[in-house]
Amino acid sequence: MAIELLEGNEACAEGAIAAGCRFFAGYPITPSTEIAEYMSEKLPQVSGKFIQMEDEIASMGAIIGGSLAGVKAMTATSGPGFSLMQENIGYAIMGEIPCVVVNVQRGGPSTGLPTYPSQADVMQARWGTHGDHDIIVLSPSTVEECFFETVRAFNLAEQYRTPVIVLTDEVIGHMSEKVKLPDDYSKLAIVPRKEPSVPPEQYLPYDDRGSDVPPLAIYGKGYRFHVTGLTHDVSGFPTNDHAKIKRKMDRLRRKISDHVDEIASVKTLHLDDAKVAIFAYGSSARTSKQVVMDMRAEGKEIGLMNVLTMWPFPEKQVRALAAKVHTILVPELNFGQIIYEVERCAAGKAKVMGINRYDGDLLTPEEIVDYIKKNVNL
Repeated sequence: MAIELLEGNEACAEGAIAAGCRFFAGYPITPSTEIAEYMSEKLPQVSGKFIQMEDEIASMGAIIGGSLAGVKAMTATSGPGFSLMQENIGYAIMGEIPCVVVNVQRGGPSTGLPTYPSQADVMQARWGTHGDHDIIVLSPSTVEECFFETVRAFNLAEQYRTPVIVLTDEVIGHMSEKVKLPDDYSKLAIVPRKEPSVPPEQYLPYDDRGSDVPPLAIYGKGYRFHVTGLTHDVSGFPTNDHAKIKRKMDRLRRKISDHVDEIASVKTLHLDDAKVAIFAYGSSARTSKQVVMDMRAEGKEIGLMNVLTMWPFPEKQVRALAAKVHTILVPELNFGQIIYEVERCAAGKAKVMGINRYDGDLLTPEEIVDYIKKNVNL
């Protein structure tokens, strides 16, 4: 393993290259711009292509086109740009087009706080595009995780033929840490695109007879097929047939919801004997880890569940957690968003309490410790 000093945004970009990303289209926006800058320098060195688009709408459209042409593609943005991408994210979901979108969160709404962290895009990442849909959202909390979770994002995008969102924030994106990187990227487990084995005249782009994730042909290899945002049948052409619509929508959901165990990922710390647990993600998980270490030093039975997969939500892990602790604390840099999912899964078995900050600064370990000592029986 090679040890390097990288910024979170740089590690994210390096992870994309390691995963085989060879096309990046984006528009500069704080605090994600370093990803575009890094890709503009590194992609040409590996025969990749970088293009600065006129806006985020066009950026999302460009990576959809790049993916259909057979190239692993990514874009990166922050809150306002992420809002602009939502319609095309929905198009990629309906069209089942693999790609990766990185959202380095900042405070909002509107222009908000461009240079300060936030975690207020959690529900936008899940429900930002309209209509019923499932989606995969990953949330690294360290610079090293930015590398490996971006690799995993590309693997999941190809495995489930879907857009995948990597949700970081300004602190994670701009902080620098030592990172252990593989000496040889070719030894990483990389999921290739599943291409059709039938000749072009027999190919159906949404044929679900063999799998919930049909093979995806590459434009330019002789396959000609229709891609649309309209609800469509197995041929890719729009349909108003209710049975075919239900069949399509059920499969879109099933291909993710039936594989939560393979997709959901959490890290735990000192949960074996914990009576109180902190459920955290992103930069709040970093603070929470320090809280657990400090309070353990005082003999307090507290542990941490650090969530790497925000969506699909790790329901089994939270249900199991609620069955063994009496209180779950959810620190967030927002008014409270993921806490409602924790409450739903805890189902009254454990008390769920939120600790929130939304003024552009991080929750400190001292704030969380003070809250616990005043409000929680340990």
